[in-house]
Amino acid sequence: MKLPEEGKLLRIFIGEGDNYKGKPLYEAIVLKARELNLAGATVLKGVMGFGANSRLHTSKVLRLSEDMPLIVEIVDTEEKLALLMPFLEETVSEGLITIENVRVIIYRHK
Repeated sequence: MKLPEEGKLLRIFIGEGDNYKGKPLYEAIVLKARELNLAGATVLKGVMGFGANSRLHTSKVLRLSEDMPLIVEIVDTEEKLALLMPFLEETVSEGLITIENVRVIIYRHK
Protein backbone atom coordinates (compact mmCIF):
# COMPACT_ATOMS: atom_id res chain seq x y z
CA MET A 1 0.00 0.00 0.00
CA LYS A 2 1.27 3.46 -0.82
CA LEU A 3 0.22 6.57 1.07
CA PRO A 4 0.21 9.98 -0.56
CA GLU A 5 2.49 12.60 0.97
CA GLU A 6 -0.46 14.58 2.30
CA GLY A 7 -2.57 12.50 4.68
CA LYS A 8 -4.75 12.79 7.74
CA LEU A 9 -4.12 11.77 11.34
CA LEU A 10 -7.17 10.51 13.21
CA ARG A 11 -6.87 10.51 17.00
CA ILE A 12 -9.42 8.81 19.20
CA PHE A 13 -9.18 9.60 22.93
CA ILE A 14 -10.95 6.97 25.02
CA GLY A 15 -10.59 5.19 28.36
CA GLU A 16 -9.01 1.83 29.00
CA GLY A 17 -12.26 0.68 30.59
CA ASP A 18 -14.40 1.45 27.51
CA ASN A 19 -15.87 -1.67 25.92
CA TYR A 20 -17.74 -2.71 22.80
CA LYS A 21 -19.50 -6.07 22.53
CA GLY A 22 -17.54 -7.56 25.41
CA LYS A 23 -14.06 -6.54 24.27
CA PRO A 24 -11.95 -3.45 24.87
CA LEU A 25 -13.06 -0.56 22.64
CA TYR A 26 -9.49 0.20 21.54
CA GLU A 27 -9.19 -3.39 20.28
CA ALA A 28 -12.49 -3.17 18.40
CA ILE A 29 -11.34 0.08 16.73
CA VAL A 30 -7.99 -1.38 15.66
CA LEU A 31 -9.62 -4.54 14.30
CA LYS A 32 -12.20 -2.47 12.37
CA ALA A 33 -9.41 -0.30 10.92
CA ARG A 34 -7.62 -3.47 9.81
CA GLU A 35 -10.83 -4.86 8.32
CA LEU A 36 -11.20 -1.63 6.32
CA ASN A 37 -7.59 -1.96 5.05
CA LEU A 38 -6.45 1.28 6.62
CA ALA A 39 -2.70 1.91 6.60
CA GLY A 40 -2.22 1.07 10.30
CA ALA A 41 -3.24 1.90 13.84
CA THR A 42 -1.37 2.43 17.10
CA VAL A 43 -2.76 2.47 20.63
CA LEU A 44 -0.95 4.66 23.16
CA LYS A 45 -1.54 4.46 26.91
CA GLY A 46 -1.44 7.66 28.91
CA VAL A 47 -0.12 7.93 32.44
CA MET A 48 -2.44 10.74 33.46
CA GLY A 49 -5.33 12.71 32.02
CA PHE A 50 -8.88 13.98 32.29
CA GLY A 51 -11.72 14.52 29.88
CA ALA A 52 -15.02 16.33 29.58
CA ASN A 53 -16.21 15.16 33.00
CA SER A 54 -12.95 16.42 34.62
CA ARG A 55 -12.45 13.08 36.41
CA LEU A 56 -8.70 12.56 36.88
CA HIS A 57 -7.16 9.30 35.62
CA THR A 58 -3.69 8.58 36.98
CA SER A 59 -1.27 5.69 37.39
CA LYS A 60 0.07 6.91 40.75
CA VAL A 61 0.40 4.00 43.15
CA LEU A 62 -1.94 5.42 45.79
CA ARG A 63 -4.61 6.37 43.21
CA LEU A 64 -4.39 3.48 40.78
CA SER A 65 -7.01 4.02 38.10
CA GLU A 66 -8.54 1.14 36.20
CA ASP A 67 -9.54 3.49 33.40
CA MET A 68 -6.30 4.98 32.12
CA PRO A 69 -6.48 7.29 29.10
CA LEU A 70 -5.80 5.72 25.69
CA ILE A 71 -5.22 7.28 22.29
CA VAL A 72 -5.76 5.35 19.07
CA GLU A 73 -3.86 6.96 16.19
CA ILE A 74 -4.49 6.15 12.55
CA VAL A 75 -2.87 7.83 9.53
CA ASP A 76 -4.39 7.41 6.07
CA THR A 77 -6.21 9.39 3.42
CA GLU A 78 -9.30 11.39 4.33
CA GLU A 79 -11.42 9.11 2.14
CA LYS A 80 -10.19 5.94 3.84
CA LEU A 81 -10.62 7.40 7.33
CA ALA A 82 -14.18 8.39 6.43
CA LEU A 83 -14.98 4.67 6.12
CA LEU A 84 -14.25 4.27 9.84
CA MET A 85 -16.38 7.20 11.02
CA PRO A 86 -19.77 5.38 11.14
CA PHE A 87 -18.21 2.71 13.36
CA LEU A 88 -16.76 5.36 15.67
CA GLU A 89 -20.11 7.19 15.82
CA GLU A 90 -21.68 3.92 16.97
CA THR A 91 -19.03 2.81 19.46
CA VAL A 92 -17.43 5.86 21.08
CA SER A 93 -19.96 6.99 23.68
CA GLU A 94 -17.42 9.00 25.71
CA GLY A 95 -14.20 10.55 24.50
CA LEU A 96 -12.79 12.87 21.87
CA ILE A 97 -12.07 12.35 18.18
CA THR A 98 -9.81 14.71 16.23
CA ILE A 99 -8.41 14.79 12.72
CA GLU A 100 -5.53 16.85 11.42
CA ASN A 101 -3.34 17.22 8.37
CA VAL A 102 -0.05 15.31 8.32
CA ARG A 103 2.82 15.01 5.89
CA VAL A 104 3.80 11.39 5.31
CA ILE A 105 7.58 11.11 4.96
CA ILE A 106 8.04 7.33 4.90
CA TYR A 107 5.56 4.44 5.00
CA ARG A 108 7.29 1.12 4.33
CA HIS A 109 6.79 -2.55 4.94
CA LYS A 110 8.54 -5.73 3.81
